[in-house]
Amino acid sequence: MEVPEYRVRDPGLASRGRVSIEWAEMHMPVLMRLRRMYSSEKPLEGVRVGACLHVTKETAVLVRTLREWGAEVYLAASNPLSTQDDVAAALAAEGVHVYAWRGMSGEEYWWAIRTVASARPQIVIDDGGDLHATLHRDMVEVAKSVVGGTEETTTGVIRLRALEREGRLMYPVFAVNDALTKFLFDNRYGTGQSTVDGILRATNILIAGKVAVVAGYGWVGRGVALRLRGMGARVIVTEVDPIRALEAVMDGFTVMSMEEAARVGDIFVTATGNINVINSRHFKAMKDGAILANAGHFNVEVNVRELEEMAVEKRVVRPNVTEYRLPDGRRLYLLAEGRLVNLVAAEGHPSEVMDMSFANQALAVLRLSREGKKLEPRVYRVPREQDEMVARLKLESMGIKIDELTEEQKKYLESWAY
Repeated sequence: MEVPEYRVRDPGLASRGRVSIEWAEMHMPVLMRLRRMYSSEKPLEGVRVGACLHVTKETAVLVRTLREWGAEVYLAASNPLSTQDDVAAALAAEGVHVYAWRGMSGEEYWWAIRTVASARPQIVIDDGGDLHATLHRDMVEVAKSVVGGTEETTTGVIRLRALEREGRLMYPVFAVNDALTKFLFDNRYGTGQSTVDGILRATNILIAGKVAVVAGYGWVGRGVALRLRGMGARVIVTEVDPIRALEAVMDGFTVMSMEEAARVGDIFVTATGNINVINSRHFKAMKDGAILANAGHFNVEVNVRELEEMAVEKRVVRPNVTEYRLPDGRRLYLLAEGRLVNLVAAEGHPSEVMDMSFANQALAVLRLSREGKKLEPRVYRVPREQDEMVARLKLESMGIKIDELTEEQKKYLESWAY
């Protein structure tokens, strides 16, 4: 397969994109510091990196860092609707092989991923697992030459662990999503804020006083629930995990089944990583005017196909808001086609939180370039020392100093005899 230099919507947007990237760089001090730390030694000289990520200004800061370290980068979008076209144009103008534009068809989306894979990358960065899955399913010969990879999100890590369980994982992968300085902040604070941002940009509704239903109480669901409550919503949590459900109760949220919640909710946000969390059974019970949004990686949590089949009329009433009129006259409103509402209707996570996530990505790529050939094909956790390094750099960038253990305290903690 011939690999084109790049494909973006409008190369003329590059100058606007560069300004946007500069704004993100100003708010990502940890990644910028890492860029400077390793720029002189060019540790990725001659390394081809294939990435499938949301093409945003924050991703551009990561890509620029990898290129500053010497890498040649091939980049596809990890969602057909999340690309910021000006950023894609800016990256293409700088020599990045980027294949992404907002509004890609399904065929174009998969073409871009296969194009990146066809460049035969030695290190793979993914968000959601589509690039990893393509290599393992359709391009096994290419996968054999991959030194290692990383995974940015919960959904992708789940898919990779399934490959590992089946004995089919072909190269080592660092689960960047599972780094403490990723999921405790990106998933909770980043998705929490940006999901509400997406809902507000799409609808301009008042959150205060509404009944908001959050499906899933993982770190994403926690963040969304906290932010909605902070804006005055009465929040209901639905869960299948009894421990998480109990935790939600003790965090002060109302917990019930989706079947019960469907009858009373004004806003629904899915954050489970699973399929058909809201389906026709729930649509039939919902209020007139209920709003449906998804904060999970794939557009499978709200069963859009069943909603389409139930509706007698469908129309776009605002950008990223589709109205479905049901046979009895009730109207349901789907945001962002059921895709990631924070990236489709808004700009995704704030740069400050992606600073830590992408610092972890950059350090994981660096580790793979040095140690990848020695590692078994498994899913690895990010080392604790890397997590602590990222946290310390973030605190320093905020002007915050913390205490350190004295030798006496270290000895006390390591001893059984007090």
